[in-house]
Amino acid sequence: AIRWLQQHYAEPVSTQQLEAVSGMSASSLFRHFKDFTSLSPLQYQKQIRLHEARARLAAASCDVAAVAYQVGYESPSQFTREYSRMFGRPPRDDLRRVREAVV
Repeated sequence: AIRWLQQHYAEPVSTQQLEAVSGMSASSLFRHFKDFTSLSPLQYQKQIRLHEARARLAAASCDVAAVAYQVGYESPSQFTREYSRMFGRPPRDDLRRVREAVV
């Protein structure tokens, strides 16, 4: 399930897909997943999306909304909220800080 999420992070995910991929029931999957990662599958997917977005934004001067859609978000405002929650700053401010640290 972890490997599948890493490869398909930008796609919508359903419990049924993860059950099929892991060969486990939903309750067993969630328990094992949380034991192994300390996150639920959806939290794990969100973390992968946000780290991938940060890497894409840092690698090229891309539009924040375009990157949000590329990593699977349906709403740039939702992406910005979650990005700010995870990294402590909105994407544009965070990138400015990251780029200044490199220079």
